[in-house]
Amino acid sequence: MPSLWPEGMADRARVRCRCSAVEGCLADASSRSVNRVICYCADCQAFAHYLGRADLLDGHGGSDIVQVAPTSLVISRGNEHIAGLRLTPDGLFRFYARCCNTPLGNVLGPGLPFVGVIVQAFDTGEKSIDGTFGAPRGMIHGRYAVGGTPKGSTKFNLRLIARAVFLICSWRLTGRQWPHPFFDRRTRAPARPIAILTSAEREALRHRSG
Repeated sequence: MPSLWPEGMADRARVRCRCSAVEGCLADASSRSVNRVICYCADCQAFAHYLGRADLLDGHGGSDIVQVAPTSLVISRGNEHIAGLRLTPDGLFRFYARCCNTPLGNVLGPGLPFVGVIVQAFDTGEKSIDGTFGAPRGMIHGRYAVGGTPKGSTKFNLRLIARAVFLICSWRLTGRQWPHPFFDRRTRAPARPIAILTSAEREALRHRSG
């Protein structure tokens, strides 16, 4: 793997799109270093439908997401295939591989150091996803779930939120914000082309969500 990896991070997982045109690696791939959550929000569902990848959602429309530090994720091949989407002008940046419409990372912006990567983008080798990242620590936005609300997905999960805040603060304090896989450090602008949906396009997708 490239020498971009931070030192002292032995645990790694491969990252790749469905057709393997985009490949990379996640350093520090362990339950101690990430936050894993199931998100049922309408926007995550809409994004999957936009890509024609509803197969990545669980039975209730949930996306299984691993939140990681930007510096721990390096794309080593296929950057030219990566594009981004925003469902609204100020919404999340959602990056994906155009070659096969595989989601690669959700980012609020370069000022908040975290990238949410869907579990299907990982190849953890002989270890299972749970064995690598641990089981999901919780569920959020269950009111948007389809076919019924998963138990516990609408409650305020203080432990889940506290862990996310702790990780983001620690990543910022320890300089885990740059280099970023999807943003240019000098300009702080997206390093890949970004499309923004119209309100009509967005609503058409959301009608397919819970």
